[in-house]
Amino acid sequence: MRKAVIVWGGWNGHEPEQCAEVVGALLQEDGFAIEITGDLDIIGSPRLARTDLLVPIITGEKIEKPHADALVEAVRNGMGLGGHHGTLATSFKESAPFRYVSGVTWVAHPGNVIDFRVNITRQDDPIVTGIPDFDYRSEQYYLHYDPSIEILATTTFSGEHDEAVRNVTMPVVFKRHFGAGRVFYSALGHVAAEFNHPHMSLILRRGLSWAARQ
Repeated sequence: MRKAVIVWGGWNGHEPEQCAEVVGALLQEDGFAIEITGDLDIIGSPRLARTDLLVPIITGEKIEKPHADALVEAVRNGMGLGGHHGTLATSFKESAPFRYVSGVTWVAHPGNVIDFRVNITRQDDPIVTGIPDFDYRSEQYYLHYDPSIEILATTTFSGEHDEAVRNVTMPVVFKRHFGAGRVFYSALGHVAAEFNHPHMSLILRRGLSWAARQ
């Protein structure tokens, strides 16, 4: 049985503990053994060598460089890393090693919570196959991202809330390989209620399962 560790913390506005419980339930349905913890020290610990998937549901916070380096090596050696919205994009923003392995950094969400369109760009990929383009209401994330990512879904900014980003197309869902490990990210899921959107939760469920150690 594959093991997933979900660690939550940071800004409460993203409802990290509630989201951790929802993600845990999704992964359990896919046959994972789940550990949910609010102890951030688990990141970088030797226990990661026995973990198949790490989901850090964390906004902000700091990580010591030795822990971040250990996390990078764990992924390089086959542990999966993945999550939604603030996960990866807003976790440990001051850590260069974490930015290196996550491949994504949040920088803005013009208009805050708004309606926008998600466009599936890789219908041939099992993570999003069978899912149509869909409307969504949340924070439309403007991201800085690694050029190595494989983009599975995008959104286009209208410019209504910030003229500077008019007609910019931005990744919403991506995957990447990092050594023997895999990384998955979806920008959807500002709060736990968004998991009620069937396409959002299905994409995340498939993506996390893909990222887990093979």
